[in-house]
Amino acid sequence: MAGAVRDRAAMIRGMAPVRRAGAYVFCTVPRAQAAAAADAAIATFAEDEGLSVILPRERAEALGQDAALPMACITLSVHSALDGVGLTAAVAGALADAGIPCNMVAAFHHDHAFVPEARAEEALSLLKALAATSS
Repeated sequence: MAGAVRDRAAMIRGMAPVRRAGAYVFCTVPRAQAAAAADAAIATFAEDEGLSVILPRERAEALGQDAALPMACITLSVHSALDGVGLTAAVAGALADAGIPCNMVAAFHHDHAFVPEARAEEALSLLKALAATSS
């Protein structure tokens, strides 16, 4: 496996965006639900207000969370370096220019763009075009 990519243009060119199956909900769960939510979460972050989680929509609904804004997850397949500069800005900027809300989540190997489920295919097409035209 190749190492992490740091070069901005190479990260954008190689991002190879792929939509992850399903719909996801961002929510904060009370401490009493933290363990049950964390088991099903694809991501968690401890905030002062509680445990923020990204849950599959069905699990969020089962926990009584508001699932009114389901999000699609688009994974940028490039192994972006944690100290790489510019990938998040390029992706968020391209989506913002199209009026598509975006919540970026960086993990160790990949970055993930969460966009409203209803605009997922449009977002995916825009990101593929961005990668294809990056110099």
